[in-house]
Amino acid sequence: MKPKSLFIAVLLILAGATGHAGEQAVLDLATGQRVGLDEILPRILKARVVVVGEKHATESHHRAQMRVIQALDQAGARVAVGLEMFRRDSQTELDRWVGGQISPEDFQAVFADNWGFPRAPYRSVFDYARTNRIPLIALNIPREITRQVARDGYQSLSEAQRGQIGNVTCDVDEAYMDFIRGAHGAHGHGQMNFTYFCEAQMLWDAAMAARTVEVLKADPKTVVVVLTGVGHARRGAIPRQIAQRSEAASVLVLLPEVPGDITAATVGKADADYLLLGLEAD
Repeated sequence: MKPKSLFIAVLLILAGATGHAGEQAVLDLATGQRVGLDEILPRILKARVVVVGEKHATESHHRAQMRVIQALDQAGARVAVGLEMFRRDSQTELDRWVGGQISPEDFQAVFADNWGFPRAPYRSVFDYARTNRIPLIALNIPREITRQVARDGYQSLSEAQRGQIGNVTCDVDEAYMDFIRGAHGAHGHGQMNFTYFCEAQMLWDAAMAARTVEVLKADPKTVVVVLTGVGHARRGAIPRQIAQRSEAASVLVLLPEVPGDITAATVGKADADYLLLGLEAD
């Protein structure tokens, strides 16, 4: 489809009953303008990677992620959805789910083995992917590797464990470092060696970025929508790691607005491109 025809098709879709993108308000962090998702869709369509952050248990964040995926899919983009929630060794199960070869009950067991949060908030994403045959990509690494790094540092990993991730150090920009310091002091992490904690955070970022780049190289026309926690979604996290591995992979970042936490006053264009607005706190 030619670019002009694609743009017209996008507008028609968004005006129709099946298009829901226009219902999602966003804040452009570069201009300070409040717009609809439909207005920024042409820019999103030009990206190779669209990172959409979440607070894992907040259902409205997953509905917003669903709107982004659906808008791209209905606009004719070749979409794949990258998931922080799944380890790479579960890729076969994700493929079986998309292919209709595994029951919801069996898939629930796979999800529970991979992720400690309820599946219900994610259901619309998984069901849409299955119905529309959208590939789901497992981005994460075995949890025991992350735990080892948090306990003993990245240097404790063997070459086999490091795989294709490359070197990982606690070398980040100041904005992301501030976030890591805050996370280290919360959730009982304060007694953990800070450098090792930082390396563990960076390990997840690097592993998910490396897998995303693999997908892009395998199919240059694919747009990967990465669903991940807000800490990994920030520009200094996964997007920075992707940029280090592929200069050609343009990345857009959308973070959910979280009153008192993630707002126009607390994040800027160094953190993300857009804020998803009006999401209730579940």
